[in-house]
Amino acid sequence: MRVLIANGPNLSQLGHRAPEIYGTVTLDDIVADLRRMHDDLDHFVSEYEGALIERLHAARTDGTDAVVINPGALAHYSYALRDALEPLALPKVEVHISQTAARESFRHHSVISPVVDATITGVGAYGYELGVLAARHLRAARRSHA
Repeated sequence: MRVLIANGPNLSQLGHRAPEIYGTVTLDDIVADLRRMHDDLDHFVSEYEGALIERLHAARTDGTDAVVINPGALAHYSYALRDALEPLALPKVEVHISQTAARESFRHHSVISPVVDATITGVGAYGYELGVLAARHLRAARRSHA
């Protein structure tokens, strides 16, 4: 099962940006750890909304079986990213490293959450592993009901 791990703006700066919130682990570290546990991951990171949208469009036909996405700040205002995720007929899991509900008020609402199957927040980098496990579970559940 191919799982796409998609990351939005500023996540390339993990380990350096606000370590008191996001920790000191880098995105490369997170992806390397995930790949040690799951050998079928694709990883995509971009600072640009349009590039993320294009990658999600490609996921519809390129053999991707599930998406785990940390949209970063795009979660709070990107209706274009939301609209790219919505029609994907595969499991979609939104991940946030920090507990967004405990932060600034603009981070309390995600426009992405209504179009994904699950949202994981506040467990640090471990949220990515939980996201992959959730995506696999959701995929298996869909297949057993088909």
